[in-house]
Amino acid sequence: MRDKLQQEFSNSYNKPADKAFFSPGRVNLIGEHIDYNGGLVMPCAITFGTTLLISSNNDGVFRFKSLNFDEVAEIPLQAGYKKENSSWYYYPLGVIQHFLKDGHQLQGLDFLYYGDIPIGSGLSSSASIEVVTAFALNDIFNAGYSKLDLVKLSKWVENSFIGLNSGIMDQFAVTFGEKDKALMLNCDTLDYEAVDSNLGDHVLAIINTNKPRKLAESKYNERVQECAAALKALQQELDIHNLCDIDTATFKKHEHLITNEVVKKRATHVIEENDRVKLAAKALASNNLAEFGRLMYASHESLRDLYEVSGKELDAVVEYAQTNANVAGARMTGAGFGGCAIALVKADDFDDFSAGVTKYYTDKIGYAPSVYSSLIGNGVGVLQYAG
Repeated sequence: MRDKLQQEFSNSYNKPADKAFFSPGRVNLIGEHIDYNGGLVMPCAITFGTTLLISSNNDGVFRFKSLNFDEVAEIPLQAGYKKENSSWYYYPLGVIQHFLKDGHQLQGLDFLYYGDIPIGSGLSSSASIEVVTAFALNDIFNAGYSKLDLVKLSKWVENSFIGLNSGIMDQFAVTFGEKDKALMLNCDTLDYEAVDSNLGDHVLAIINTNKPRKLAESKYNERVQECAAALKALQQELDIHNLCDIDTATFKKHEHLITNEVVKKRATHVIEENDRVKLAAKALASNNLAEFGRLMYASHESLRDLYEVSGKELDAVVEYAQTNANVAGARMTGAGFGGCAIALVKADDFDDFSAGVTKYYTDKIGYAPSVYSSLIGNGVGVLQYAG
């Protein structure tokens, strides 16, 4: 594929690329809708991601092309930019805007992107594009940003330039990911621990429901607001800054402060899910996949019933998994509203699982899912000099 991309770059820009970079997507093993509530999450980088080929130009323009989208753009270098529509190239343009805002002197660049992450699936294709662009610009212009700076920069793009109130987990996972390790990340302090993820004779199955998930147009921001309302109610008696500053036992003593039942359900999920992450880390560390799988199922039930971000498509995948003896656990992953589910499946039985879940899902939903097997991979980095 790399040779094909180099040829495509040459065909598009009449010159070879100077450099090539790769940033993965991510799945979150457990700890959903926790990142913007200051709690613990457990994502890992996957082996699917975004490749960027890039070269400088003397024309004072940024040229954007992707093999995944029809839209191309040629945008003059200027003092600043703002998002004007939903085109994909506003993600890298937001990164450029941050570099300019910080006072860096840029020059024209030709970009070619290719991603094998299913778009809109909940595997963080947007964070992958943001981080690979930020990493590339930092490398090319010697901007001096640390990895953590790049994470925060990319989060700013998502929040302030694109306009989505997401947390920092996605950008962190695709930047700091390590092969065969999950990252137990405290989203408040940004402290993290790389947890050995010995899946033994199991593999990580990713099941894309193929129901597109327009996250910025979904109820995601509504959930953020509901959590803020729960926090405000609890702060009447508790000195806390985030919902995840308390455990389930403390919450039960003070949940009467939340008078809106829907808001109470949202808070219950968040606080119990945060506790589940702690238990999941212990289970993984002791190679107890049965316990880890039980926690995955419990997480999904909570996301379905309390947080209400699942749906018939994601539920169908988990329903099938629960009938298959070769599956240790399964849950939706990502923000929900479509997107992907994950399952821990015995490696020798992956093909049978794939066929079984495809038939069950198609019979119930009316169209087929896409099923992938992924390893846990590394974070963003230089691929090689492309020229």
